[in-house]
Amino acid sequence: MALDFVATYKVLVLGDSNVGKTCIVHRYCDEKYYDTYISTIGIDFKQKLINLDGVPIKLQIWDTAGQERFRTLTTAYYRGAMGILLMYDVTNLESYNNLSYWLRNIQENASPDVVKVLAGNKCECSTTQRMVDKDRGEKIAENFDMPFFEVSCKSNINIEDAFLSLARKIREQRERRGDNFDNDDKQDKKSPGSNGLGTFSLGSLSGENRCTC
Repeated sequence: MALDFVATYKVLVLGDSNVGKTCIVHRYCDEKYYDTYISTIGIDFKQKLINLDGVPIKLQIWDTAGQERFRTLTTAYYRGAMGILLMYDVTNLESYNNLSYWLRNIQENASPDVVKVLAGNKCECSTTQRMVDKDRGEKIAENFDMPFFEVSCKSNINIEDAFLSLARKIREQRERRGDNFDNDDKQDKKSPGSNGLGTFSLGSLSGENRCTC
């Protein structure tokens, strides 16, 4: 018997390749950490039923490829997105510098009122490995009015908090707009790639390195 839920929130996870997008989706939805390299090809999504302050909500979390050759495909999935988890890797300065690209991409393709949360992954790293200080993440998040979390897929730090913060902001946005939650699930079945069965994938590649997806 299917569990009842009030609404479905479509969420995108964006950022450069290897910042941990696939890892954070698996950690949150499956409560598992895969210590291998996983490179998403195209689009993948998972669904998770959450209790948002006493209200059952279904999160439909889309894991997008960060590689340049898939970015045109990725933009098609902005349609209907209510929230975006934007990620960088605190051990990779380039992934932080490229946030400007992703923020511009969001502005060009997403709804004007899409909700954003910024997450700096791999905060469990040593001081010598860290390339981006926490205050730099806080600064860009403040400039773009985004909640900010340093997270760790490996150590399961702030993963749930980041997604719940995003879900609450989506709910607040919908309440301000007076959106009707009825038939949300039916509408979601029209999303690109959705088969109504749960996970849809265009494929993945595995390697021997630690999880840098």
